[in-house]
Amino acid sequence: MITPEQKVVVVTGGAGGIGRAIAARAVAAGFAVAIWDMSERDAAGTAADLAAKGGRALAVGCDVSDSASVGAAAEATRSGLGTPWGLVNNAGIDRFALFKDSAVEDWERIIAVNLTGTLNCTKALLDDMIASGSGRIVCLSSDAARVGSSGEAVYAASKAGVIGFAKTLAREVARYGIAVNVVCPGPTDTAFLDAVRHGPRGDKIMDAVTRSIPMGRIARPDDIAGTVAFFLSPDAAYVTGQTLSVSGGLTMA
Repeated sequence: MITPEQKVVVVTGGAGGIGRAIAARAVAAGFAVAIWDMSERDAAGTAADLAAKGGRALAVGCDVSDSASVGAAAEATRSGLGTPWGLVNNAGIDRFALFKDSAVEDWERIIAVNLTGTLNCTKALLDDMIASGSGRIVCLSSDAARVGSSGEAVYAASKAGVIGFAKTLAREVARYGIAVNVVCPGPTDTAFLDAVRHGPRGDKIMDAVTRSIPMGRIARPDDIAGTVAFFLSPDAAYVTGQTLSVSGGLTMA
């Protein structure tokens, strides 16, 4: 069995935004964290910041849509930190457009990162967890997958696939002591939302979104990270196959 001080958690897309907040929470909880990101430079900066605060962190360049890149990242993590016990499938992209105006190449990239990337990373690390007899997998989906979101049809489809995958996987691997859960953020203050804010009619869009949230504000990355931290914690040892929205009450499905 892996002892607490040996637990390694991989966070994909961990260099910024929600991923960076998740990595910081994991380090604060005592985990060693491997930060997988398309930008190895940004991952290195995040790892350095976490190390400066006393954490164990490793930066790994990785394109989650490429199974060979994921395999190499898994090997680098095992060599640099140890056998992964946990995985947070956070890496994701979006392209905001009405479906009638969308492009096939954008569909392919969104699905490749959001859905295939989740499959690639999970497959690469699952045998490690099975062999150790324990593990945690947390997948980041979206409330768009649960209730729909205009301008995000393909994104919502890819994230709905993540929910279906996670629920099925949870049934398959519970016998090995592995829990699989899903976090669905609502609108969160990230680079993507910042682009919307500075885009056409940005102020009106942001005002409408904020007014639609019962708690009256956009989520902060740490709001999402706190829920992920719960699913990684001993308090969630008997929780699996669940999907939890973190949206300030925007969705109550």
